[in-house]
Amino acid sequence: MAEYKRPSSLMPMTTGYCPGCMHALATRLVADVIDELGQKDNAINVVSVGCSALNLYSWAGDVIGSAHGRAPAVATGIKRSMPDRLVFTYQGDGDLAAIGLAEIMSAANRGENFTVVFANNQTYGMTGGQMAPTTLIGQRTTTTRFGRDAATTGYPLQMCELISVLKAPVFVARYALNSPKGVMDAKKGIKKAFQMQLEGKGFTFIELLTNCPTNWGMSPLDTLEYMNTNTIPYFKPGIYKDEEADA
Repeated sequence: MAEYKRPSSLMPMTTGYCPGCMHALATRLVADVIDELGQKDNAINVVSVGCSALNLYSWAGDVIGSAHGRAPAVATGIKRSMPDRLVFTYQGDGDLAAIGLAEIMSAANRGENFTVVFANNQTYGMTGGQMAPTTLIGQRTTTTRFGRDAATTGYPLQMCELISVLKAPVFVARYALNSPKGVMDAKKGIKKAFQMQLEGKGFTFIELLTNCPTNWGMSPLDTLEYMNTNTIPYFKPGIYKDEEADA
């Protein structure tokens, strides 16, 4: 039986994540895959601004911080100058889908050969639980006290659907981390995305549906069912584009 232990790609320390937050699980999955691929000393993690940056000091490998929403631009420069390195961004939905929307769409459209790991918890977690571009219709936040209203704030952005229609991306997939199967599928997806990058195939995008017990105002356990009944019906998990499968 395999021993359950901390990945060598993570430092022996606690993170700044809230109790029950799935950012910790997402970080663990990425680190596990880096270990399995033997890329600990070759990987470069580009973090932006938000709860995603709370793992800044957790990584045992190279990490670079970027301005809010600009992680794809930084990753572009790194990968083009060091094409043999495994380069990935780790971003939240407020960062990627709001202030960073132009950056992510441009990098995807150019087919930059790096991987984006996108944690979507439908809120601005670090700054107080404001409405994010992915906040669901009717979902209450500190800036939508009566629930998000499409008539005034539009509809939640579905990033996998947007990116998958572009010609250049080679792998685009969404996974939900609220079940064991979802976690196992997510790990497989992350591994495939990294492998395709290492093979020089192009831009890969992994969206992970996560929770935010603190700003959703519920227990970590209750968030699991909330995701089943609210998050997943709108943000449907699945593989949205796979150039290998379509070849």
